[in-house]
Amino acid sequence: MLMTDLHHKATAAMRNAGVGPHENRPGMAFSHNGTPLMEPSVTYPSGAISLPQVQWDSFMPQSVTEPKSHSITSAASGSQDSQASFTSGSTMQPHPNQLPPIVKHKASSSYNGLVPALQSMIDSLPTSVTSTPQLSPVQPRSEPAATRPPQVMSDEERNIILDNIRGHDSERAIPEGFRLPSLASLNRFLSTYFSLFHHHLPFLHPSTFKPTQVSPPLLLAVLSIGALYAFDQDHAYMMHIGSKVLVNQFLQNKENFSSRKCPLWTMQSSLLNMIFASWSGDPKGLEWACSIKSLLANMVAGNRYELKLRTDAREGAAPTRSEWVEDEGCRRTYYAVYIFFGLLTLTYNHTPAISFNEFEDLQLPSTEAMWNLNVSDETIWREHLKAAEIPSFMEAHDNLFQGESLRYSAFATRVMINALFLEIWYHKRSPEALQDMVLEFKLRLALETWEKSLELCEPEIVSVPLNAPHKGHPLIFNAMALFRNAKARLEVDLKSIQEVLRYHDSYEVAAAMSNARDKVKRSSEMIKVIQECYNCIETAAIQGIRWVARTSATNWSIEHPLCGLDLMVILSLWLYRLEK
Repeated sequence: MLMTDLHHKATAAMRNAGVGPHENRPGMAFSHNGTPLMEPSVTYPSGAISLPQVQWDSFMPQSVTEPKSHSITSAASGSQDSQASFTSGSTMQPHPNQLPPIVKHKASSSYNGLVPALQSMIDSLPTSVTSTPQLSPVQPRSEPAATRPPQVMSDEERNIILDNIRGHDSERAIPEGFRLPSLASLNRFLSTYFSLFHHHLPFLHPSTFKPTQVSPPLLLAVLSIGALYAFDQDHAYMMHIGSKVLVNQFLQNKENFSSRKCPLWTMQSSLLNMIFASWSGDPKGLEWACSIKSLLANMVAGNRYELKLRTDAREGAAPTRSEWVEDEGCRRTYYAVYIFFGLLTLTYNHTPAISFNEFEDLQLPSTEAMWNLNVSDETIWREHLKAAEIPSFMEAHDNLFQGESLRYSAFATRVMINALFLEIWYHKRSPEALQDMVLEFKLRLALETWEKSLELCEPEIVSVPLNAPHKGHPLIFNAMALFRNAKARLEVDLKSIQEVLRYHDSYEVAAAMSNARDKVKRSSEMIKVIQECYNCIETAAIQGIRWVARTSATNWSIEHPLCGLDLMVILSLWLYRLEK
C-alpha cells in the first residue's frame, strides 16, 4: 500500500508538471508548475563527488616556535587566481574524483561570480518563502526580501584582509605557500556561504559582517565553507587550514586563558572548522573535531555566563539595537554549537558535549526577520523588541512535555527538535529504558506537540534563495528531517552502525549494517516508523530524482543525508525481515 501510494503521488506530480510517467528528458528538471528548474546547458559530473583525502598532519609546520619568513603571499595585482600549494611537508596532489576546473563566467550583479551551475540555479528558481499568510507584529512589511551577501569591494580591501591575516599570524605558523584567493574568488566564496550555507545555521549577522573588520580566523573559516559550496576544494582546504592555525595560535598564546573572556569569534571559527572537518570524509578530520569538542563546550559555558552577567546588569532595561545584536549573536552561536553536537551524536553516537540544562533560562533565537531587521531609529527598534515575545529554552521544553503548543521562531523550532532527539538518545542509553514506559510516553507526547507547534511557528517573510521542497524557512525543512529520525530512534537503535561510521571503513560499515537485522522488530509502532521512511523517499520521488540530484548538494542541509541514511537502513532491514 505504501509503495502504491508513493507511485501514485509521483505519477501525479509528473503529470502536473507536464511530463509523462515514462518520459525522460535529459538535462532538464521541472518544478511543480512545469517551469524549468535548471538550464539545459549545465552539465554535471557523473558518479559520487568526494572531497580529496587530505593528510591533515602534512599541512602543519614542523615547528611553530621559531620565527621564519612569512608564508602569506599575494599576487601583484591582487586580482589573479593563486594556485593552492602547501610546501610545508607535502604538496597537494589532484584527487582522482576531483571536480574539473570551474569555467570563469561573467560575474552576476546579484552574486558576483558564482559557479555557473549555482548561478543559474539561483537566478532561475523561485525563492523559498513561507506559506503562512499572517505576519508577526515584529516583522515590518517594508523589510527587503533578502540581505545582500557581504562583499570585498576592491583590491585595496583585499590587501587590508591580507595585512590582517599577517598581523594575527605572529609566529608565522601558517603553512608555506598559503595564497589568499583573488578578489573575484573571495566574493564568490562569500556569496556561496551567505546564499547557500548561512540559512541552515544562521548564527552570523550578515549586515554587520565586514570582511575587512572581522577577525581573520573567522573570515577564513567562512571562506572555507563558501569554497566548498563553490566546488573549489583546493581553496577550501587552504582556508580551513589557515583558520585552524590562527585559532590555535590565539588560544595557545593567550595568557591566563579563561572561557569567560574568550571572544565570540573563537567559538564561531572553531564551530565552522569542526563542521568542515566532520563532514569532509576524512577520519583524521573527525578525530580532530572530536578532540576539541570539550574545549568548544567550555567556551560556550563561559561566554553564556558572561552574557547572563551583562543581561542582569541592565536591571530589566531594554537593550539598544547594538547590544541586542551582540547578545543575539551569542545566543545563536550557542545554539548552533548545540545543534552541531546533536548531529555528531546522530551520526557517530558521540556523547553530547552540551546538556540542555546549559540553556535553562536562555532565550530561544528570534525570528530571521528580527535578526536581519535594519533600523537606525532606537524608538522604532524598541517597539519591535517590545512586540517580540521570545520564550526561554526551558519554557518551551516544559510546554512540549506537557502537550502545550508554543509559538517560536524557525531557528527555535530546529533547536527544540534537537533537544527532543537528544532526550531520546539519553533515554535509549539508560539502563532503565526498557522499564521506563512513562518517560517514553512523555517523549512521544513531546514529539507530537512539537509537530503541532509547526502551525504556530513565527512566519518568516525574509526570502531565501534556495530551491528545496519546503514552503517555509529551510530550518523547518531541516527540523522535519530530524523529527522523522527522532521518531525512528524511539523504536530502532542503530548504535553499532553509528560507532563504525566514525572510522570511515566501508567494509566494517557494511558488516555492521548486515548484523543489525535483529534490531528491527515487527510491531504496530514499527509500522509508523516505516511510514516515516517512506515519507523520506516521497520527498525525492515527488520532486523528481533528477531535480533532487541537482539541487540537494548545494540547497539542502547536511541533516537530510544523515537522517535519510538511518531511515533507509531501517527500511532495508525491515524489508529483509519481511522476506525471511
